[in-house]
Amino acid sequence: MKFTELNLAKEILSEVEKAGFTEPSPIQEQTIPLALEGKDVIGQAQTGTGKTAAFGLPTLNKIDTNNPLVQALVIAPTRELAVQSQEELFRFGRAKGVKVRSVYGGSSIDKQIKALKSGAHVVVGTPGRLLDLLKRKALNLKGVETLILDEADEMLNMGFLEDIEAIIERTPVERQTLLFSATMPEPIKQIGIKFMKQPEHVKIAAKELTTDLVDQYYLRVREDEKFDTMTRLMDVDQPELSIVFGRTKRRVDELTRGLKIRGFRAEGIHGDLDQNKRLRVLRDFKNGNIDILVATDVAARGLDISGVTHVYNYDIPQDPESYVHRIGRTGRAGKSGQSFTFVSPNEMGYLSIIENLTKKRMSGMKPATAEEAFQAKKKVALKRIERDFADDSIRANFKKFGKDARELAAEFSPEELAMYILTLTVQDPEHQPKVDIAREKPLPFKPSGNGFGGKGGRGKGGRQRDGGYRGDRRGRRDRRDGGRRGDFKNGKDNRFDREKRYRKDHKKPTNTSNEKSTGFVIRNKGER
Repeated sequence: MKFTELNLAKEILSEVEKAGFTEPSPIQEQTIPLALEGKDVIGQAQTGTGKTAAFGLPTLNKIDTNNPLVQALVIAPTRELAVQSQEELFRFGRAKGVKVRSVYGGSSIDKQIKALKSGAHVVVGTPGRLLDLLKRKALNLKGVETLILDEADEMLNMGFLEDIEAIIERTPVERQTLLFSATMPEPIKQIGIKFMKQPEHVKIAAKELTTDLVDQYYLRVREDEKFDTMTRLMDVDQPELSIVFGRTKRRVDELTRGLKIRGFRAEGIHGDLDQNKRLRVLRDFKNGNIDILVATDVAARGLDISGVTHVYNYDIPQDPESYVHRIGRTGRAGKSGQSFTFVSPNEMGYLSIIENLTKKRMSGMKPATAEEAFQAKKKVALKRIERDFADDSIRANFKKFGKDARELAAEFSPEELAMYILTLTVQDPEHQPKVDIAREKPLPFKPSGNGFGGKGGRGKGGRQRDGGYRGDRRGRRDRRDGGRRGDFKNGKDNRFDREKRYRKDHKKPTNTSNEKSTGFVIRNKGER
């Protein structure tokens, strides 16, 4: 199917074509026709699958630009996602003249009120700021014809459920509601039952959400070895643009500090940073002014950043779906990417649950040694020297040091001078600054919500991942063919049994009679 077959207005279609899009993604192909018919829709798909266009194009299509009232409201969990959705909706609605405003905490509310007064057909906002504007009577939702809940499960996790319901109750009863969520926990289903009219449930299966373009690896390392292991791997791989995921805000701050100490161009984002700082960091990352973005899951949710080549999971995520969100930051637009997950020995069992969700097995990888990292850094330094010597503008500056250079050449040999230059350029692993990263609590054994189950080095089917590797270590490729070997010698293990029961109890929902009773219509293209 092509976008030209979706019965979109010419102005909207022209902006879609300008953006270079010709074929809709699975969630767009199934959702847009239903939304254009005016139906309520629940779209279940992971971040990075094109959900903004899935709800944005049909919403923009029916906006009446002659009507000055707010006709569409998008509720988003984070400031970053609100800004990005506003930018994308503005881009697609530009030719039609649709005014799109974003409102969120951490920025001047007076400026946002002024922007709303200047006119808004579509408002994108976070729950807290939207409620604040409603209480101040600076936002009127009486004209809303379309309500969109984006990343509903994330808003649930962040404790916004009551705020969302309070906002929904201030919108007209006669409206279209579109709800998008990566997972479908019971409270989200209840929103569908309470506030939607016979919604159709479009579900994109997980197997459509993972890509062969992302090579996925895991490294079994002790908690106190993670940082050195990660930076050595970075030295060897020399990633162009990468994201490091940490479990907590404190972790993000410490990793950012440690990476800077080791000479990497890194910045971090999390919920405690003010909005201007967060936007500046994201802008610098997109523009290539920094190479590594360190982030929590919430801060990175919904980020649309192209060119990310590597994702490093310093901590296993709190819930298995977050892993898909994380690795979805790379392997985009037909380009390849790599993800690396650092797992402490007592967390090895969690990998099987991730693999059950992604339907793809991660490859074991042996950590790079300090010597391998040193050789890789030296190779980069030599290439840089060769490149600089070929640059006439740099060579022109050599003349400033002519006299000093001749004096040094008379006192020291060319070999000694070259070795000294390399010692200044390449950081010796034996003398690099020590970085201490505070220990975090391991993931709880007892599962809760969408969390993990299982513990220890036990995987699916009673197999053990013991960090074994096959073949000689002759470079990066050989480090990445690690296997998992060994069987349990003991027939029963209470913790392993509990893990199996947890996986059984948390299977993905199917079209059961219970689901039918909610009025959802399951459309699962990925399971044909």
